[in-house]
Amino acid sequence: MCYLKGEFRLGERDVLLGEIEGASLYIGGAQFELWKHTQLVIDAVPGRGAGFSLESPEGMRFLTRSRVFTDEEQAALDAAPPPARTAT
Repeated sequence: MCYLKGEFRLGERDVLLGEIEGASLYIGGAQFELWKHTQLVIDAVPGRGAGFSLESPEGMRFLTRSRVFTDEEQAALDAAPPPARTAT
């Protein structure tokens, strides 16, 4: 779901995945543990978004695609510092 900055309360275990057009993208800590071996690609496409999400009245929605990292990609991720947690 998409919210205006500051309108969604982040938990202390939430993981920063990156940014999309300057907006921070977080995933819950428990969910990150399940998906950490997977690349997520997020697109904005025409359609109805979730009822409380910022994009809903715009006639757009988010579409997430995924794929499992290759062994080489996973080794590089394992060697990198851990991802950032919620900004305080």
